[in-house]
Amino acid sequence: MYNSRIIGLGKYVPENIVTNEDLSKIMDTSDAWITERTGIKERRHIKKGDGNTTATMALKATKIALERANIAAEDLDLILFATLSPDYYFPGSGVVLQDLLGIPACPAMDIRNQCSGFIYALSTADQFIKTGMYKNVLVVGSENHSGGLDMTSRGRGVSVIFGDGAGAAVLTRETNKERGIMSSHIYSEGSYAEELSLIGPSTNRWVPEIIEANDPEDLSYYPYMNGQVVFKNAVVRFSEVINEGLKKNNWLSTDIDMFVPHQANLRISQFIQKKFGLSDDQVYNNIMRYGNTTAASIPIALTEAWEEGKVKEGDKVVLAAFGSGFTWGSSLMVW
Repeated sequence: MYNSRIIGLGKYVPENIVTNEDLSKIMDTSDAWITERTGIKERRHIKKGDGNTTATMALKATKIALERANIAAEDLDLILFATLSPDYYFPGSGVVLQDLLGIPACPAMDIRNQCSGFIYALSTADQFIKTGMYKNVLVVGSENHSGGLDMTSRGRGVSVIFGDGAGAAVLTRETNKERGIMSSHIYSEGSYAEELSLIGPSTNRWVPEIIEANDPEDLSYYPYMNGQVVFKNAVVRFSEVINEGLKKNNWLSTDIDMFVPHQANLRISQFIQKKFGLSDDQVYNNIMRYGNTTAASIPIALTEAWEEGKVKEGDKVVLAAFGSGFTWGSSLMVW
């Protein structure tokens, strides 16, 4: 049996910056309204013609992670691609990334757990490595939200929140049981599935039906979020799954060197920070710069925290996420 350890991180965000002021010109909103409710000041959106897709952004982040891990793409045994916005309805973006990397044959799996996708993928990678089945696993989170948002006043409650981007992590075997991922904890509660969802197009409401209806007021193909329900459940589930991980590893909240939460809403992160008595130096947030990038948010934030020297060898790191499904999870590691 092995532990698994992250040996390379990378991120990519589009160059196109969309500020709150930019959004106020196309919908009934303001910098103050967005900042007060979410903490977001700007986000990145793919711009038509810039060559970015869900898979190509993942490729850019992956190349950085591979270089830092000092391994070649051909050394990868498995690709786990977390996204809610794949390049195609099918096949998944994992196989597209595999082709872009120039790997002749490698298993690739898409993980569709939205905001919790990276934690689910990390947990899956950890198990494949711990059992000895694979040595090197690439875990990617990448999202192209901007192409599917209702960028009008009607959709402002959701559309102001989300941004585009990608993050990647390379994991490998670790024989030192006191290092690497110590435990992961994942859950779901499908009774809340439609509280944060995109209903169509889907096999329940397929394209011909939408075209036939031709209803300009039909919002089923835009994301929907019941913000109050999401917030109330998020703060509870975040706390539970973090506490479970701390108990499993006999850690106290004071032992945490860096907590990287999914960047859903700065108010949620601040609530959890206060509840666990964490200082600003123990928590990394970048939602103010990128918005909510769903499956990409944790790997982007973790990459930046590492680049800024806030995650160092021997540090105890906690990752946690909550999102659509509802799904939630945590991963605790010693760097």
